[in-house]
Amino acid sequence: MKIVFHGANAGNFRNGFEALLDSVHEIVDLSDALDKPGEREQFAAADVIIGIKLTASDPMPAALKLYHAPAAGTDMIDISRLPAGARLCNAFGHETAIAEYVMTALLSRHVPLVDADTRLRKGEWKYWAGRSDAMRTELGADTIGLLGFGHIGQAIAARAKAFGMRVVVANRSAVTASAIVDQSFRLDQLNRFMAAADAIVVSLPLTDDTKGLIGARELAAMRPAAIVLNVGRGPVIDEQALFDALKARRIGGAIIDTWYSYPTPANPTGSPSRLPFHELTNLVMTPHMSGWTHGTIHRRQQTIAGNIRRLARGEPLNNVIV
Repeated sequence: MKIVFHGANAGNFRNGFEALLDSVHEIVDLSDALDKPGEREQFAAADVIIGIKLTASDPMPAALKLYHAPAAGTDMIDISRLPAGARLCNAFGHETAIAEYVMTALLSRHVPLVDADTRLRKGEWKYWAGRSDAMRTELGADTIGLLGFGHIGQAIAARAKAFGMRVVVANRSAVTASAIVDQSFRLDQLNRFMAAADAIVVSLPLTDDTKGLIGARELAAMRPAAIVLNVGRGPVIDEQALFDALKARRIGGAIIDTWYSYPTPANPTGSPSRLPFHELTNLVMTPHMSGWTHGTIHRRQQTIAGNIRRLARGEPLNNVIV
């Protein structure tokens, strides 16, 4: 089969890929713009495309059997551009990395290692045990709220429980109480859910139903000292509502990894929002890095290669979207 890696993002999964396949295939690396000689023809002739974006500006891949996203999100893939019979699959494998990011972000609010180090280097013993004003809080005393309980939410819940946290969940489908879930809410009970936790972690994908799901009313329902973390998709939280709540300090803060504006090949730098989030002091900003580890790359390579092996053998595929 002809296997195409389309664009720089897909190229991250290219190294060592042949070794994961059972048989020899033609593998072609193409640019994002498909503007080099012969690239559009190679794209159109592909049996398998690995990429994150399929639009009307791309050639119609008439021979395509499988379009495989090397990530969970497929919102930039226009399924109307898939020929009849072609499958769209995605890949996870990022939940371990994102769960570690979330726990690190939460722990940093309870265990001030960086501040303690900075102060002691100046001779200040601010957190010295025995001082009545030096005591800190503990993560295990908090309740974590997970908006979304898929791969990411479940990985976070398991780790939160290991720290002794209470775990509450709001999800599109029903979630039953278990060893890692203390209470669950329906999405039509969102305000109750938002009020039930000290930290709200958003891991929902972006769909028509989830866009702007967390708005001014939902943020107002949060506990005054609670924080919100977004590791799903930026627009699930209304941009203006989040900025206003943080600026007015109506919530305790935020840790945001997924945003509203992203770099492009033509503009590789720039603000992640039209609003001046960077001016806020109760916000930690990171550049959509939570799931990006060597482990994530390896696990996603295994998923993609596994589906190509199944396709070659005529077996059912995993992680089928359509």
